[in-house]
Amino acid sequence: MALYRAHKNRRGSQPIEVEVRSMKELVEALKCGAEAILLDNMTPEQTRTAVEHVRSEGRKIPLEASGGITIENIRSYAEAGVDFISVGALTHSARAVDLSMRIQAAS
Repeated sequence: MALYRAHKNRRGSQPIEVEVRSMKELVEALKCGAEAILLDNMTPEQTRTAVEHVRSEGRKIPLEASGGITIENIRSYAEAGVDFISVGALTHSARAVDLSMRIQAAS
């Protein structure tokens, strides 16, 4: 499995984060030694269940929620107990700005 290879070949102490989309994938990631987990496109209820499952194992693994999170539903994800929340709308919905810079030689 890729996670075993990631542990074997990593350099330094950067944690190995695994993206999961279901409880089945979460259980597999935990079994294989994931050190951080990104819960992708889960509902707030699924996220809460995932958080409870990880915390019940007694391991302190950082959990991040991502996918489908908006300003309107972010509170539900925060209350589910994750450590981090990614809101893609902050970046993929930003308007482009026409910006130019003129460089002048120092006098």
